[in-house]
Amino acid sequence: MCSSAPTERLQTEIEGEMKRMELDPSYIENQAGLENITEIDLEHYRELKNLTVTSCKLRLISANAFKHNLKLQYVNLASNSLEHISWRVFHFLPLLNLVLRDNPLICSCDLHWLQQWQRSNRADLDSQTLSCFSNDLEVPLSSMVIHNCRLPEVTIVSKSKHTIQEGGNLTFECVVTGSPTPNVRWRTEEVQSSFLTQERISGSTLHLLLFLTNVSSHDNLHNLTCEAENQAGPGEDMVQLDIEFPVRIIFLRDPEPQHHWCFPFAVDGNPEPTIKWLVNGKKLIENLYTYTQLIPDTTDGSVKHGCLFLNQPTHINNGRYTLIVENRLGRDEATVYGMFMDNPFEPHDPEGIIPVLDFDPNPTDKSDMDITENPESRVFVVSVAVGLAVFACTFLLIMILVINKCGQNSKFGIHRSSVLGTEDDLAVSLRFMNLGTSPPSSDEDSGLSSFVENPQYFCGIIKEKDMCVQHIKRQDIVLKWELGEGAFGKVYLAECANLSPDNDKMLVAIKTLKDANESTRQDFQREAELLTVLQHQHIVRFYGVCTDGEPLAMVFEYMRHGDLNRFLRAHGPDARILEETKMPPLGQLTLPQMLHIAAQIASGMVYLASLHFVHRDLATRNCLVGEGLVVKIGDFGMSRDIYSTDYYRVGGRTMLPIRWMPPESIMYRKFTTESDIWSFGVVLWEIFTYGKQPWYQLSNSEAIECITQGRELERPRTCPKEVHLLMQGCWQREPQQRMVIKDIHSRLLALVKNPPVYLDILG
Repeated sequence: MCSSAPTERLQTEIEGEMKRMELDPSYIENQAGLENITEIDLEHYRELKNLTVTSCKLRLISANAFKHNLKLQYVNLASNSLEHISWRVFHFLPLLNLVLRDNPLICSCDLHWLQQWQRSNRADLDSQTLSCFSNDLEVPLSSMVIHNCRLPEVTIVSKSKHTIQEGGNLTFECVVTGSPTPNVRWRTEEVQSSFLTQERISGSTLHLLLFLTNVSSHDNLHNLTCEAENQAGPGEDMVQLDIEFPVRIIFLRDPEPQHHWCFPFAVDGNPEPTIKWLVNGKKLIENLYTYTQLIPDTTDGSVKHGCLFLNQPTHINNGRYTLIVENRLGRDEATVYGMFMDNPFEPHDPEGIIPVLDFDPNPTDKSDMDITENPESRVFVVSVAVGLAVFACTFLLIMILVINKCGQNSKFGIHRSSVLGTEDDLAVSLRFMNLGTSPPSSDEDSGLSSFVENPQYFCGIIKEKDMCVQHIKRQDIVLKWELGEGAFGKVYLAECANLSPDNDKMLVAIKTLKDANESTRQDFQREAELLTVLQHQHIVRFYGVCTDGEPLAMVFEYMRHGDLNRFLRAHGPDARILEETKMPPLGQLTLPQMLHIAAQIASGMVYLASLHFVHRDLATRNCLVGEGLVVKIGDFGMSRDIYSTDYYRVGGRTMLPIRWMPPESIMYRKFTTESDIWSFGVVLWEIFTYGKQPWYQLSNSEAIECITQGRELERPRTCPKEVHLLMQGCWQREPQQRMVIKDIHSRLLALVKNPPVYLDILG
């Protein structure tokens, strides 16, 4: 950019060109009045990326001319009158291109930096034929030899012990050589210790001493730097201070509810301290489920930030938590109280005292599970159990007679007419395993009554089936710890007896219903009767209910690896970044494994479609993973608010998973088997992106616009063409044109047996 009045006209020209700055370089030429560019000329254009000043009379660029233009990438100064350019003008800029041809540069030490840039092909200078003039002779820059021109060489020498305790004294010497003689300084702006400097010269070598007295541990945060510069360029050396001091606890805070509960803390000390914990005065033995994890932080020097993580603690983990830190110079401790939950069951249960399990960090080791109960309670439990068993048998016989006679009253004494529909082909919303977890309940939802959107909850096909819901005794359930929480109650890992003739005890997931009233009890009954009917190898198994006292509870099989979305992310390319525990990263899923996962979900959806059920919220977050890569449709409620961003609040109340919904569901709230097919296509996309959120780069409103306008999700880079064709078959705009789930399942099974050999990533 050129102007006739050096400052005013330059700014005027720039202002006119800034409007085009996003598209092409700011370009002005043949303005003979510009002879120099100074710091104030461009100080208002901090977003400037491209600058062209050509065919002008530019002679001088001040060292700080581009001080405020830290985004400059392209600078064209061709065909000007530049004789000297200091390295200080450009050394801090992220230049990709610097054009300097056709300038009468004078061969001098000022061009040493330019010669080095050309040799290293920095800023594309190697593509230009640059030269300079020496005694009126033009010399190629690449062969220019300048005597008495050498970059500063800087070395820091310690004149005392490198390691010292806080309050001691340190001395460092900065030794510098270079030609011309460099200017040298210690960078002391951030030094908190007392200091003074002393300079001496020995021949062509400079010595700059730095004396630190009463050293402060805060200086461990910064490197101690000695820097030098001359016409040829800059040089520096640095040393990291190692000042020892007694350990201290900066803070220990109350536990924060996360996926794992966390006691945040920060400690400081040098040497690095040891960390241990006491719980109620006794040493805490750390394991896979209770462990300390330090969080890397290079900005705080020796300060260590971290958390004591507890994996889903329950009432047995309540108590005083004491952090103790030590190093060889001192010791410190602090205590906070952790209150995680009350005992979820009533203290005087109608079926007797609930046995309490000693905490076992390994839920798969059933040989070590000891029940802590005294002989009196054991006798009491047995007595009560026998009495209740006799009563239960008598009550059951009476109920069977009543049901057979009337055909209307349910197990819970609620009229069946309020539960069952009358139309055989009625499509209903399948929300089992999602009691208040997906979608998240709005603040206005206070009970389960709002959970059942369609009052005709069951299809006619179910009326013929046995609706007897298995009852599980409260005394057979032993809680281990909390797994998660939905809007309507908490979910626990538990040990349950007498569920299977092959196993005395087995791990299960217990889903409880808090604040039960008549309405929520009816919904609880509907849920239980529906789940009793749904029996399939890829639907999470429902064992029965426990209705003795409060809270009401449902018992499901336990899927050890949690929801599929987290499982995909833990087995994807970004697993190390997303890692939440100190366990080593898991292996990345292969193409056959991803096809196997997809085929299992399709199998479950074939079954639901055969019963004329509409899921309405099919997504990887609502599928669960067990041992051996077994995947089933269902959700224990472990997500809490983790997936709240997957839902969009409509009308101030309803929460909809719009990123998984087809156009007709978004625009008209129409949910059918065909809308589930669309969602299954999105599930395929989730699987092959290792759990990414659909349309993750867009807001909810932007995602709605894309879906309703007919745009499709891009093909994942790890997705073979055969699978992408299935996705596109699911995403046909007209519902009747979408693929049938049986055909999708068949094609996936064929791909599992014969996976594509060649993965076309870019096709």
